[in-house]
Amino acid sequence: MQASLLTNLLLPLALGIIMLGLGLGLTLDDFRRVARYPRAVLIGLALQTLVLPWAAFGLALGFGLPAELAVGLMLLAASPGGATANIYSHLARGDVALNITLTAINSLLCLLTLPVILNLSLEYFLGAGQYVPPPTKKVIEVAAIILLPVAIGMVVRARAAGFAARTEKPIRLLSVLVLALLVIAAVAQEWKTLTTYFAIVGLACLLFNLASMGAGYAAPLALRLPKKQAIAIAMEIGIHNGTLAIFIALNVLQNATISVPAAVYSLLMFVTAAVFAWWVSRGGRDAAG
Repeated sequence: MQASLLTNLLLPLALGIIMLGLGLGLTLDDFRRVARYPRAVLIGLALQTLVLPWAAFGLALGFGLPAELAVGLMLLAASPGGATANIYSHLARGDVALNITLTAINSLLCLLTLPVILNLSLEYFLGAGQYVPPPTKKVIEVAAIILLPVAIGMVVRARAAGFAARTEKPIRLLSVLVLALLVIAAVAQEWKTLTTYFAIVGLACLLFNLASMGAGYAAPLALRLPKKQAIAIAMEIGIHNGTLAIFIALNVLQNATISVPAAVYSLLMFVTAAVFAWWVSRGGRDAAG
């Protein structure tokens, strides 16, 4: 009951408040800049939809994962970024407007790509065709948690710039506290799953996380994108919407084992993303390059 209250009410509410705070620091010009430089969006989408599924497939085969865990890793790879990617990008001084744009587009795109990748994975690893419908309801929920509070925050910023400036630091502190509480709650909630399956799938999930975040950071820099955009893309494709993957595994596929990689990955990504955010922001304002 407590876990349900946490995941269904308290967590979305807290994330919504934080996204409102992020909106206070954004203007329409931030999004116009993203639209003027579509290369960053295209690179992020290409990494998410073309590179990550193959990386997950290679790891599943390389580690010889049991079929259901392999499907779970593929389901995770097909899931878009979530609200926490935007928060970590904010903490690391990434391009939050790019994050929000990528999250919105990725969430819509996954209505097409997620069922295709998941159905192919089910066929390959389990040998049984099973139609998985697009997760429309969950995508709408993601949009409501992310886009609506951001829009409200931007309106407040446009009409009360002084108030918006004063709340930036308190919101950043709130973000850190919420993420810390989320990690503690997630570990407590998934402790049994973690201890049972970590030895089997933990290293594969960790390597997939590091590969996702590493490619998301290195590829944009190699293609001469600004560091702020590289940070945003790294967070976007390194922090997957584990809640969506777990929801599909439990409620659509009705298979708890398939949800395990998403549960393990969700715990690992909080730690690796925090370390990455600390590393890229060590130079402070230098991250704005």
